[in-house]
Amino acid sequence: MKKTTDLTIVGHLAELRKRLVYCAVVFVSAVFIFYNFAEPVVKDIVNITPETNFVFIAPAELLMSYVKIAVIGGLVISAPFILTQIWLFISPGLNSKERKYIIVSLFTGGIFFILGVIFSYIIVLPTMIVFFIGFQIEEIQPMISFSNYLSFVITTILSFGIIFELPIVMVLLTRFNIVKISLFKKNRKIFILVIFIIAAILTPPDVVSQVLLAIPMLALFEIGIILSSIFEKKKKLKTPS
Repeated sequence: MKKTTDLTIVGHLAELRKRLVYCAVVFVSAVFIFYNFAEPVVKDIVNITPETNFVFIAPAELLMSYVKIAVIGGLVISAPFILTQIWLFISPGLNSKERKYIIVSLFTGGIFFILGVIFSYIIVLPTMIVFFIGFQIEEIQPMISFSNYLSFVITTILSFGIIFELPIVMVLLTRFNIVKISLFKKNRKIFILVIFIIAAILTPPDVVSQVLLAIPMLALFEIGIILSSIFEKKKKLKTPS
């Protein structure tokens, strides 16, 4: 079997097509498998706020919610295989140092993403839902569509999962000399302002949601500065004077 680096353009396209077909087959299979677990997932999501009665206002709304859960679950299940296929395609074109950085970044990034998802699901979501449900009066009874509720849950979880990647992104930017660590330190106030703006964009228009997202982002920003500083010091020690 030829190495990817030895292939022609047509060979690269054929190799890419093969990898994409593998990924598509595994992903679709994972979606069908996870669909069988959609109902338990729905019940668990509903149990975040057991005192709330949910409704569906369109005939296919609940079915489509199950499908949405199955797609996301299938993506999670098939993610290791898909990442492996991507890695097998691009790794021959990388040197050993680049391979090492990417492997470490993917592994660490996966851990941070999972931490963000867990943090949002256990702490943030219940707090936000209690806050929103508190805005009701006797004359207006809440009738929450499960589809809208599911979209809210998914958006919140993904937002926190992505935001928790911030330290990894900062380390990579400094590691590859795209950004100097001094930029983060000198412009800390500007970055704090940007963080609150991002939090306002990613969350519903209320102060509680924005603060719940902004505070972890600020902590992650500081963690990113610390990790970047550590790697920069190690790099200077390895570099001959």
